[in-house]
Amino acid sequence: MNIHGIRAIYRFEMARTFRTLAQSIAAPVLTTSLYFIVFGKAIGSRMGDIDGVSYGAFIIPGLVMLSLLNESISNASFGIYMPKWAGTIYELLSAPVSWGEAVVGYVGAAATKSVMLGLLILVTARIFVPYEIAHPVWMIAFLVLTAVTFSLFGFIIGLWADNFQKLQVIPTLVVTPLTFLGGAFYSINMLPPFWQTVTLFNPVVYLISGFRWSFYGVADVQIVVSVGMTLCFLVGCLTFVWWAFKTGYKLRT
Repeated sequence: MNIHGIRAIYRFEMARTFRTLAQSIAAPVLTTSLYFIVFGKAIGSRMGDIDGVSYGAFIIPGLVMLSLLNESISNASFGIYMPKWAGTIYELLSAPVSWGEAVVGYVGAAATKSVMLGLLILVTARIFVPYEIAHPVWMIAFLVLTAVTFSLFGFIIGLWADNFQKLQVIPTLVVTPLTFLGGAFYSINMLPPFWQTVTLFNPVVYLISGFRWSFYGVADVQIVVSVGMTLCFLVGCLTFVWWAFKTGYKLRT
């Protein structure tokens, strides 16, 4: 394994983050803080508990996932798109770096940024809403697994996109609506039976449910199912990336 190549890609991507702290870290934290103020304090104080958890605390996992998914996709897609746009992708393709090593570098950096952001949001949430973490090891594991999976998904979007507008299409028109409809602000058990069944086709439900279980021990879907669905999506993304590098899809044209 070319450790030097992986480290070079990883360090370059991480350096880009620290050059744009306001956009990469401060903006998502500020936006999420507004959610905590509005929903956690203003609205949450007037609502009852959900599954024995106060509303302000109940929405914390969903809000973390909302930021985590968007930032994972954004960081990874932009990271691989820029070499394509600048024409330096050919240097990567001709370098003694395999597709797996390139993915580890780009996706590893994007996932690291997302995990850092998720942990920072959790620290910020403590200012507005008291909460407990019932399974901290599972919480970290699920945070990392989700960050890696959706960084891979973002990497695919970066390969597919041929302009800057396309980088925002999937996160804005697909991922964000699915997150809001996936139980970020409510339990799907509150829905009528028909819509509960429909909601189970939303993959984000399994992410939010599993992450919420790690906090409070309550979930809309069994934790085994949540982990299994996430791993299936991870394997599917890895397979597509392998195929893209093997065939040169969107890389050599």
